[in-house]
Amino acid sequence: MDNNNLNVLDEVNKGATMGMDAIEFVSDKVKDDSLKNTLDIEYNKYKDISRRVNEVYSNYSDKEPHETNAMNKMMTWYGVQMKTMTDQSSSKISELLMQGTNMGIIEGRRLINHNDNLNKDVKSILHDFVTMQEDSVETLKKYL
Repeated sequence: MDNNNLNVLDEVNKGATMGMDAIEFVSDKVKDDSLKNTLDIEYNKYKDISRRVNEVYSNYSDKEPHETNAMNKMMTWYGVQMKTMTDQSSSKISELLMQGTNMGIIEGRRLINHNDNLNKDVKSILHDFVTMQEDSVETLKKYL
């Protein structure tokens, strides 16, 4: 498997683990049961994408896919804590998650547009990841 495929899988896995981290960081602040349920569903979607990446990755490499590093994880946690210090409303939490998800969509679309020769299985995961994130934004909009 060439580097482009491995790089794309690494980026998708980093995005999925960052999504799971963000949901974990806000979950104790969520008071709305409907939003809690929505976030559980979204978390499982990210987890499924990460699982798929790991399955495909192991077919081509004996290494593990990259995840978010400790510094990014810490910065995400810190950002969530600071931005929810005075406002822990469902609207604020949705806004924060949507901002992060939109960054993932941008990166995913960039990967799609600049990697024409991806293997079919990698391309499928990438497209599913971007579509899942776009759907997530639509789902979170109702909590704004």
